[in-house]
Amino acid sequence: MSRFDFVTTDMRNFGQSLPRFVVMLFVLLTLATSVFAATPAPPQTPAAIRKFVATNCLDCHQGATSEAGLDLEQLSFDLSDEAVQDRWVRIFDRVESDEMPPTEFGEADADEKQKFLRATRTHLRRQQLSQHEIAGRVQARRLTRLQVERSLHDLLGIDIPLTDYLPEESRPNGFTTVADGQSMSHFQLAAHLRAVDAALDEAFRRALSPEDAYVRDFDAQGVSRTNPKRRCREPEMRDGKAVIWSSGLIYYGRIPATTARDDGWFRFRVTVSGLKPPETGGVWSTVRSGLCVSTAPLLQDVTTFEAMDQPKTIEFQTWLPKGHMLEIRPGDDTLKKGRFAGGQVGVGEGESQDLSGIAFDRITMERIHLNGDDDHVRSLVLGDLKMIPNKDKKKPFQVVSKSPRDDAARLMLAFAQRTFRRPTSATEIAPYVERVQAAIDDGDDFVSSLRMGYRALLCSPRFLYFSEAPGPLDDHAIATRLSYLLTGSTPDEQLRRLADAGKLQDKGTLQAEAARLLSGEKGHQFIHDFAAEWLDLDQINFTTPDRKLYRDFDPIVQQAMLSETEAFLETMLQENLGVDKLIDADFTFLNSRLARYYHIDGVEGDELRRVTLSPESHRGGLITQGAILKVTANGSNTSPVLRGVWMLERILGDSVPPPPTNVPAVEPDIRGATTIREQLAKHRSQGDCASCHVKIDPPGFALENFDPAGRWRDTYIKMSGTKRKTGAVIDASYVLPDGEQFKDIDGFQAITVRKPQKLAACVAEKLLVYGTGALIAFADRDAVEAIVEETAAEDYGLRSIIQAVVASPLFLSK
Repeated sequence: MSRFDFVTTDMRNFGQSLPRFVVMLFVLLTLATSVFAATPAPPQTPAAIRKFVATNCLDCHQGATSEAGLDLEQLSFDLSDEAVQDRWVRIFDRVESDEMPPTEFGEADADEKQKFLRATRTHLRRQQLSQHEIAGRVQARRLTRLQVERSLHDLLGIDIPLTDYLPEESRPNGFTTVADGQSMSHFQLAAHLRAVDAALDEAFRRALSPEDAYVRDFDAQGVSRTNPKRRCREPEMRDGKAVIWSSGLIYYGRIPATTARDDGWFRFRVTVSGLKPPETGGVWSTVRSGLCVSTAPLLQDVTTFEAMDQPKTIEFQTWLPKGHMLEIRPGDDTLKKGRFAGGQVGVGEGESQDLSGIAFDRITMERIHLNGDDDHVRSLVLGDLKMIPNKDKKKPFQVVSKSPRDDAARLMLAFAQRTFRRPTSATEIAPYVERVQAAIDDGDDFVSSLRMGYRALLCSPRFLYFSEAPGPLDDHAIATRLSYLLTGSTPDEQLRRLADAGKLQDKGTLQAEAARLLSGEKGHQFIHDFAAEWLDLDQINFTTPDRKLYRDFDPIVQQAMLSETEAFLETMLQENLGVDKLIDADFTFLNSRLARYYHIDGVEGDELRRVTLSPESHRGGLITQGAILKVTANGSNTSPVLRGVWMLERILGDSVPPPPTNVPAVEPDIRGATTIREQLAKHRSQGDCASCHVKIDPPGFALENFDPAGRWRDTYIKMSGTKRKTGAVIDASYVLPDGEQFKDIDGFQAITVRKPQKLAACVAEKLLVYGTGALIAFADRDAVEAIVEETAAEDYGLRSIIQAVVASPLFLSK
């Protein structure tokens, strides 16, 4: 169902007329921002284009047997047709890059070629710019599920998870923010309503209730099993400490004392030490949460740590639904695992097996709130209204209002200003306010009536959709776009004040605000959000490396890999390092477990630290980090094609068209009868494949020395029955499209970093797509090039690129 197919959603306690009004607003807004005006009749194919095509192209691209199915004799020049427009863009790109006509057919006349390129560029730009002038670059675009959650958090001062109420997002071209991939249906509207209800329930619960005070302090005896004689999966007492041994037994290490009585965020302080640590260092352990019963097998990762001989206190915070508890246990898969009969562990049964373990001295558990205290929530939903104690235990406090109708109107207007992200008049929200006042007049409770009004505002398209008119954005639309790019949420008070004062049109002010929003913890959050989609880091759990082939990989390694990449990107941001570091760098961030996995010596402790890399490590740059190597493989083997496409589209800035429908995919030969290089050589012999694989294969083969679990290898590994055997020696050499050769990853890196402009353009494009919701059109290329040129003096630093992006015409217009 399209985004325009809205269905009236049940809005209990709000009558029937306003739901129709809300849906009508949805339709009017989306239609007003999405319908294209009629375009004039398409022009005839310009003479310069016809002449070049006739001279250089029709021999191969004419008639039913045309190469790649492209019949240029029949191809229309109706550029109002998006499919036709896309074909001409691809033709332009291939001619400009000298891919067409093929060199074996001779070189095209230089003058004719330039006339062709000028004419094609002019007509493509003219068509796209005329469309942008009428309807803007971006279609009607709504908040993503993460943006809905963040916005509700900031509008109401709450912190409960809300994304689970909302359906998963599609990711066309890598990003959930792209308008082309967004839909709106009755199912999504109903889900949105459930999320809004949950958010409002939590906000008014906290506003009308005492503080959520819950603090518990457990000594070792409190952490351990209550009955020492019972075989179970809780810690056992040993020399005054609660102990868990290394084992593969599921839920061994669960701690019932940490069970949450209610849904909430909790801060934990755990004092723990390692027992019988391995020669490699301490006992690396995992913290996970869940029901920890066989009927609910899923556990959520919380954190990891390295337990040493001496006790240390680790601190972390996590969300625990009611009834969930912590499971804390040795998690290093390289450790010897204990064997326990019957799926349970008796006291002393691990001692004799010479196992590593962890020992708890104390656990402190405290209920917390992440987004402000209850006074903050009250100020957001009830303003300056006072409260008095109430005899009703379900509502311990009662709101005092001397003029309920006036107070409701005042609070509704203040809430609408923040919810709609722009100045809003009392007239505009009059239908909402009238319903609230009517409910009050009918004797309904003031708070429930106000909640009903807030609910309607949060279901309005003016909240759920970005309000943008074709052309340059106004100050409030700029504030909104900047805030959602960098924080994923609604503009804060400072941005709103600047927008009200009309100061965000000033480049210096705008870039200063971008710098503010990227500082400290907010910068870390931006890197986490952006990299999750740009680099597919949110897909890292999609595959699990084959345990028979990659025995040292475990969840601790995976979490360290993610942290490595995010810390690396955050350093690039804060230090404004050049984008060449994406390809090659002399440093990374490691803890002792990841350093051991990478075979890098001299790193101790469980905290990430900046480490200088030696050439022998085979590491350097984002593309050699474990998280990237894992998300570009399938868990069992690697594919130069998959990694090559990923590299082209995410880092190098080249688009890859889908393969012809009549060409089968290259499947890995698990028997080892042929190498992937031999298979691809045969694949490339098909004419339809060669033009793409000449670009895809080089970066893919450059990474071939890294296995699916992110480790360096010199040879392939193959299975013979249940045994691992050494396979063929890996050949990572290749030839780039321009004829330059490299022998290995080092050679590829050395060549690629010589063209930082291309890397900078790719990063700028990804930021623009992520931040505006529109793909980069042919007409946008000059603006991207201007961004790249602006950052050249700062060596194309990551922060400089972001600053140039937010001040660019593409970012500041619909």
